Amino acid sequence: MPKVLGGSLEAHRREVRARVFEVLRAQLYERGFDAITLAGIAADAGVGRTALYNHFPDKESLLVAFVEDEAARYVTRLREAVEAETDPVAQLATFVRLQLRVLAEHHLPPGGALESALAPAAYRRISAHADPITEQLRAVLLAGVDAGSWPAQDVDVVVPMITAALGTRQVVDVPPERLGAVVDVAVRFVLQAVGSSEILPN
Repeated sequence: MPKVLGGSLEAHRREVRARVFEVLRAQLYERGFDAITLAGIAADAGVGRTALYNHFPDKESLLVAFVEDEAARYVTRLREAVEAETDPVAQLATFVRLQLRVLAEHHLPPGGALESALAPAAYRRISAHADPITEQLRAVLLAGVDAGSWPAQDVDVVVPMITAALGTRQVVDVPPERLGAVVDVAVRFVLQAVGSSEILPN
């Protein structure tokens, strides 16, 4: 009988997933999705192939589960950071800073884009995890309008414009010592773009 990690089946499940996701994270950014095999993941994670297949029958299901887990953690982190601020200007600045710093931490994996690596349904599942992030931004923008922090505006237009700007890797592909200054510039840019007259200190 395979060894149960963590003392219970639920703890075992969490431990297996944690080990597998840690290995997948490293291999994604070292080798790319196309070069990954479930057998290789299982070996590096120290779990049996059968155990891995019980959790993830194929690479696609593994990647979707991994991205869902990463996204859920980030959404919680983002919500807590934004809600720790009471002023909409500080909330928007916090949103911009965290988005860019997380983007800088996660280098693009080599290989083809996810759209081409996954079936359309799986890619839609992954893409859906951006929804809570855009809703957080929408809420901040609307709160700023209500508070008079910036003029009323069509958030359906403004939200995708801000998210597109913050998703550009060119912004954060700078030497580490320059990242703080670059993020400060981005914060001021977004605040000015929405019409905020308040200037935050660096």
